This record gives sequence, structure tokens and C-alpha cells, in this order.
Amino acid sequence: MNIRARKESFFPKIAALVLGVVLFAGAFPNPLFEKGLPFLAWIAYIPVFWLISRTTVAGSILWGAVYGYAAYGLFNYWLSAFHPLAGVIVDAIYLVYLAVLFPLLKLAVVFFPKRGYLLQWLLWLCFEYLRIQGFLGYAYGIIGYSQWRFLPIIQIADIFGVWGVSALVVFPSAWLASNLASHFPSDSLLVKPRYKPDFIPLCMWAVCFALALVYGFAIQKDYTAGKTARIALIQHNTDPWLGGIVEYRRNFETLSRLSDEALHAEPKLDLVVWSETAFVPRIFWHRTYRDDDASWRLVKDLLDYLGRQNVPFVIGNDDGRREPDKNPNVDETYRVDYNAVILFEKDIIVQQYRKIHLVPFTEHFPYRKQLPFFYKMLKDADTHFWEKGTEKTVFEINGIKFSTPICFEDTFGYLSRDFVRNGAELIVNLSNDAWSKSLSAQMQHLSMAVFRSVETRRSMVRSTASGQTCAIDPNGNIIAMAEPFTETQLTVTVPIMQGTSLYVKYGDFLPFVFMGATVVFIALGLVKRKT
Repeated sequence: MNIRARKESFFPKIAALVLGVVLFAGAFPNPLFEKGLPFLAWIAYIPVFWLISRTTVAGSILWGAVYGYAAYGLFNYWLSAFHPLAGVIVDAIYLVYLAVLFPLLKLAVVFFPKRGYLLQWLLWLCFEYLRIQGFLGYAYGIIGYSQWRFLPIIQIADIFGVWGVSALVVFPSAWLASNLASHFPSDSLLVKPRYKPDFIPLCMWAVCFALALVYGFAIQKDYTAGKTARIALIQHNTDPWLGGIVEYRRNFETLSRLSDEALHAEPKLDLVVWSETAFVPRIFWHRTYRDDDASWRLVKDLLDYLGRQNVPFVIGNDDGRREPDKNPNVDETYRVDYNAVILFEKDIIVQQYRKIHLVPFTEHFPYRKQLPFFYKMLKDADTHFWEKGTEKTVFEINGIKFSTPICFEDTFGYLSRDFVRNGAELIVNLSNDAWSKSLSAQMQHLSMAVFRSVETRRSMVRSTASGQTCAIDPNGNIIAMAEPFTETQLTVTVPIMQGTSLYVKYGDFLPFVFMGATVVFIALGLVKRKT
């Protein structure tokens, strides 16, 4: 191939890659469109699958690496504000993931030229599920989440989780790209089409899409006639970890003032909720050990304040404990920290929950012995590690049973499902995304939280440091939201639900169907090729 031909081949591929990156990022909340443009998701992978059809297996590795790095770099541009290494790490991970996935997608159409797009569709859905597993699990960017405001289509999440929505969304890209590639199998538009359009799978998808819509319109209910709870959500609009004791006291004064405003308006609230680690310093530690006088005085002021209240408070706090078996370092006074939620009745700790699913690298790194250099690099970058909790707590107060996924935890369906299976009738999320200083980051987080309500058919309230503080009903409808990046309180009435959805009962079964279908597809295809 001469230089001119190579250029003519290369530049369309670059254009396709750039278009694919922009369509992917644009489908989700972003700086230009705060709720995203969800219709873009339905065509977002056409350039990707088309690009794969135009490259070799070896070449697809490079294109996949570039796409993975660029797509997640643009989509999660705000990550560098979370931690100096966060953006680099996530982008590098998806560089590797897509560098592996692209050649598999290429092989799908090499081995199965006519219907390889079906295998590509299955492989992409398997990838979406597998990438949330284990230590590196990260749910941002699952394409189904882009549909969070399309309420009729997301109702199937109470059966299939977000995976059913992703299956509907990805298929048009795979089908259209396949037909585009088969009509123009080379860069020349004059080449005769290779295959006729494959309409049977398209018709099956159309039937599934129609059934999902019918189900989505039929299943939505008015939940306001049943049992409800009245809850005040406090948004203090600061990153609570910034500053020293003076800033910690100022935060406490803001939190207590906003709470007093809510309680003055409605003295008989069921609950007041402060966000993730809203109160600093450590309550249990300084009440128990009192090794810092200024911190103890602030903790005492909090306890005195709570002692005067007639309404239970739910407060996010760093739960520091002396546990020599987990931290034998005497210079650190054996302290182990947990990211915790504490339920107070007056100044008494009634129950607590410790965060189970920690953010990889920036909250938790279990490979200190295996990768000491990397661990040191994280610590030198001022990383604050937590110990993992173990108990999936269900709180009970005033006849209300609720559980409290902390921040990152509400991006995973399995955990809210487990809380509901344990008896939770309400989900109370405590988050701190203030560090991002980004509406896009907060809206992307909210988009996933909506699915937790639909999957479990539970109301969710979110108390956040800076937004999106809100209430979500069991239909996934946001019924109230505070203005982001403001000091405010939001008092909401939410339904308290019982019962079990199919998703709560059976969990993430659909991805295993995808993986099984992938194996069967490959096996049948290979047998057919040999005969």
C-alpha cells in the first residue's frame, strides 16, 4: 500500500475513533449537557465497530488502547481532582481493557463474517459486567446508565438490573455497524454490498424493545398512598476533610444550623441525615481516648448538640478504633479507620455501618506486600486508606428499616440488593463528591443511584456534601432535589416499601446468560466452520 493509500485509510479510522469517543462521553452527563444526551448511546458504538471492521487483529490492539484511554479520559475528566493518580490509573486500566477487547471483537467477525456482530454484542455486554468485578471494579460508563431519565425503558432493571438496558442500547450499534461494513467492505463506496441486511435479529430486538416499553409504562405506580417517612437531608457544601480544626468546627456549625432550620420547620421529622464523613474529627476515637484536646472539645459539642434533639440523626464519620491485630504499629497507636455511618438517638450510638466496597487505590489497596513501591507512591500522594467493613447493616428507628450505602457503593447493584434482602425498606445514601468541583461528576453518580431504586423498588434519599442531594421514588423518578453547590437542607417525604423484585430475588443473572450465550455461539460457529 502506497503512502497516499495509507493516509486515505488512516484518517477515516481516526475520525471514527474521535467520533466514538465523543458519542460515548456525550451520552452521559457532561459539561455541555448536565443530564447527558441519552439518545447518543444508541449509536455510540457504531464508529467503534466500524473501526474494528477496517483494521487487522494486531492493529485492533492499538486502536483499542487509544479508544479506551481517550474515551474514559474525556468521560471521567474530573477524576484528577479526586486524587493526583486517579485519572492516570483509571485511564491506564481502560487502555488495557479495550486493548484486549478490540481484538476479540475483531476475531468475532473474522470467524463469523455474516453474524459476527451478534458475538460482538455479547462480548461487549460481558465486558461491561466483568469490569465491575474484583478490586478494580468500576461501574462508571456502563452504557445502560446513560438512560437514567428515560423512565419507561429503565423499569426492566427490576428484573434484569442495568444489564437489560445495556443489552437494548448496544444492539443497534452492532447491527448498524455490521450492515455499514458489509455494504462498503473497503474504503471505496463503489464496491458491491457483501451481504443483505440481517433483519431477523433486528426484528427480535424491536420486539424486546417494545415489550420493555410496555412493561415500563405498566409497572410504574403511585406509591404515595402507603407508609411514608419524612426526612431532612443536609447539604453543607464543603469538602469536610479540607482544613484543620477551625474548618472542622465551621463545618459543624453549618451542619447544625441547617439541621436546626429543618427541625424548626418540622419538629417531628423521622430522621436527619448528614453526608459521608460530614463530621470530622473521629467521634468514637476522641470520645474514648481523648488524645487531642481540641478534637475532643469539638466531639463533645456535637454530642451535646445531639443530646438536645428529639429526632434521630444519621451521620457520616471516620470510625477510628484501636485494633492491634490489624495495625500492629505502636507509633500509630494501633489505629484502624473505617468509613462509617452512625445512627444517634440523642448522644447515644444506636447502630453503625462500615463501608464494605471501598474505592480502589484511593481508599483501599490490599497489595502492600506484593507492590510496596506502588503502595508508597499512593501514600506519598496523601492517600487515606480505610479498613473494609463486613456487616451489611440494616438500621431500624421509628418503625423504619433502612440501609446506608456510602458514596461509591451505590454505583453497584449487588450491595443495595443485599441490603434489601436483609430487610431494608429504604436506601439512604451518604456521599461526598465535593472534591470533584464538577456537576458532571455528581450527575454521573446520581444516574447510577436512580437504578438502585428501580432494581430494588425502594425509595432512595441522598444526603451529599455538595450535590446531588435528592429523593428518588421506587419508579426511579427524582421527586425532589436541592440546588447543587449551595448550603441548604432538603426535607422530603418518601414511600417506605416492602416486597421483593425479581432483581432482588435473583440478582445479576443476565450477564451469566450473556457469557453462556457467548460460549455457545463460539462453539456452534466453530463446529459449523469445520463441517
